Amino acid sequence: MRSWLIRSFQTGAVAILFAVASEAAGAATYYVDASTGDDAYNGTSPTLAWKTLERVNREVFQPGDRILFKAGTRYTGQLRPQGSGAIQDGRTNVIAIGKYGEGDRPRIDGEGLYLDTLLLRNVEFWEVRDLEITNLGTNRVPWRTGVRIQSDGFGKMRHIRLSNLFVHDVNGDLRKSHEGCGIYFESRGANQSHFDGLIIENCHVVRTDRNGICQRTSGRARSLGVIIRSNLLEDIGGDGIKIWGSNGALVEYNVLRGGRMRCEDYAAGIWPFASDDTVIQFNEVSGMKGTKDGQGFDSDYQSRRTIIQYNYSHDNEGGFILICAPGNSYNEDTIIRYNISQNDGLNSARVFHFGGGARNTQVYNNTIYVGPGQDLPLILCTEWDRGNASNTRFFNNLFYVDGRVRYDWGKSTNTIFEANVFYGTHVNRPDDPLGTTNRPPLVHPGGAGNGFESLIAYKARPGTELPLGRIVPNNGGRDILGNPVPTNAPPRVGAIQ
Repeated sequence: MRSWLIRSFQTGAVAILFAVASEAAGAATYYVDASTGDDAYNGTSPTLAWKTLERVNREVFQPGDRILFKAGTRYTGQLRPQGSGAIQDGRTNVIAIGKYGEGDRPRIDGEGLYLDTLLLRNVEFWEVRDLEITNLGTNRVPWRTGVRIQSDGFGKMRHIRLSNLFVHDVNGDLRKSHEGCGIYFESRGANQSHFDGLIIENCHVVRTDRNGICQRTSGRARSLGVIIRSNLLEDIGGDGIKIWGSNGALVEYNVLRGGRMRCEDYAAGIWPFASDDTVIQFNEVSGMKGTKDGQGFDSDYQSRRTIIQYNYSHDNEGGFILICAPGNSYNEDTIIRYNISQNDGLNSARVFHFGGGARNTQVYNNTIYVGPGQDLPLILCTEWDRGNASNTRFFNNLFYVDGRVRYDWGKSTNTIFEANVFYGTHVNRPDDPLGTTNRPPLVHPGGAGNGFESLIAYKARPGTELPLGRIVPNNGGRDILGNPVPTNAPPRVGAIQ
């Protein structure tokens, strides 16, 4: 419930910003109406509206302009607007696309005839909201998208915001090397091309292939100010949300239901690659298919200081989390804390997978539930290109097993456990001098459903308390439900204090 309340508040806030930012002196508002418009009109009133996307694409818009499509209308083709907003007199003056009138979002349908239904290429200071976008062709095509945002030799591309879009039925290529996507943002070419201030929020992405919301970077410059927030993704062919080439990205309050539904190669739910200081929090991921990865979350290589916290992962066939790096690369200082995993991993999969040379990973105050009938590695360590995990720390975790788990260490080194709870059948359980095996007094282990409100199943029963763990410096200060976590005294084990 909490995430959707926040989402509702943010939707209203974005609407206010949208209106204020667009009321600039001298700016024009253009109207588009596929039913009664005419491209011979000037477009500056609902009675003199333009009719087609082609007319919109011919205009070079100025800072403060708005382009509004009539509610309930439908357009075929590609929307590729020109012009940029600006910072004027110290004020951000954007160009905005939205709708007018009451009714459904205006629908723009690429019909598979264009690579991208909406393309924002080498423009900046744009805000787009309240559109329905689809791009379903007769056959799958490499790189097909619903929305593409592209900085191509442009340098720093600033202030791009997408809000309240419904993006669905995009049949791009299912191969990772040619991946299609629902919403795709990429930087490439010369001039250190990257994004600065790109926000995608409150969008609904359904049946998009290969990916849902995805970044790709081919240059060395990393983007800044990337936020992916409060989106709902359903029935995604491959990866759900991927950050590739950003520093300090924030991925929060998203819900992913069903990923890796159609691709045959490797895919995971939410993950960064070639990105430092990514924060992934308050997301719910469920229904990832298969064991070619197939985890809810992943901290991938060429990444440092990823924090994966306050997330709910359940019923993902590939497991809860992957931390990976080949031997000739790196993954360093990942933190995984205050997450709840329920029924993640098929018998042939794992819950935690350390693939290759991840270094200095900290895993603390998570609650992991393994259901009856599950028999799998709780922790699986595998070699990748001569890389093996090292210096991994597990503190204050609650491992509640109604099935059976084991530990496959491979060639990993210096893995330390301290103050964890190992309840149930743990084959070759690791040494933990402060660990316990008593049954934790949880309200209803295994009983959570969809939504964060169901996580009360993992609270301690009234009148009982969970065991104390050990103090962890810089512990985040709160648990998954917002309860404070002490910094100068031992906390309770698990994700909920």
